[in-house]
Amino acid sequence: MVMDAAGTVEIRGALTRLRRTTGLPVAFGGLVETGRRRVRISELSGTATTALSSLAVTSGNGLGGKAVELSRPCAVTDYSVSRRISHEYDLPVAAEGLRSVLAVPVVVRRRVRGVLYGALRTAQPLGDRTLSVAVEAARDVEQALVLRDEAGELLAAARPRPACGPACDPAGSAAWEQVREAHAALRALAPRIPDPALREELLRACGLLAAGGGAAREVRPAPREVDVLACVAEGATNASAAERLGVRPETVKSYLRSAMRKLGARTRGEAVVAARRAGWLP
Repeated sequence: MVMDAAGTVEIRGALTRLRRTTGLPVAFGGLVETGRRRVRISELSGTATTALSSLAVTSGNGLGGKAVELSRPCAVTDYSVSRRISHEYDLPVAAEGLRSVLAVPVVVRRRVRGVLYGALRTAQPLGDRTLSVAVEAARDVEQALVLRDEAGELLAAARPRPACGPACDPAGSAAWEQVREAHAALRALAPRIPDPALREELLRACGLLAAGGGAAREVRPAPREVDVLACVAEGATNASAAERLGVRPETVKSYLRSAMRKLGARTRGEAVVAARRAGWLP
């Protein structure tokens, strides 16, 4: 069994928010096991027993399995007698005393990656608001997993350049442009990562990509100055850089002016060239 530890953390946080926002007494969930069409229940919140812990829910079976199979939210008012689901998991559900249950799939790039459950110990409709909040919690997990996937792909593609740079092999200039694109993408993605450890890993990768660009200056850039310069190096306007970085165009102009002063550059193009010579950019 292979589980995504970082994804499990996102599930745990979503369950806490789900209970706090809706008042549901019980929430639980887990991720789809790698290479399998089943969810492993790994996170419990508000449960009175361990009956649901590590339960493997196969696609199509029970409420959660139905949500996986259909890739959409499902709910029942009284789990044990519902005719809308199969009943492979009645014993652990009954042991926990659950009656009304909802299950919302976490779908990333059209693939179900996990399921969030919320439940009552009484047989009553859960209501549209509760379902909406559960769906929103699942969307939060989806966005976090998308960011992690993108970060992983960029990190896998990023490779430190040779110490002498593209001059070692003029024929490799196109490949070097890909390195620069990866650097700019990583810089833009890093501020959106909620996990401090992963964010720091991305920034370390950026440092590796920019290493060897020349003798380092005593004056060091602010992280956002490098972010802006990376966008400018790709030909981005202030407006497009602002959209990419999630800031205002005026903020981009301010960081760019500051970077240009530090680099002794008079134009945007000179700033990019100077930043590469100083090792700020690849």
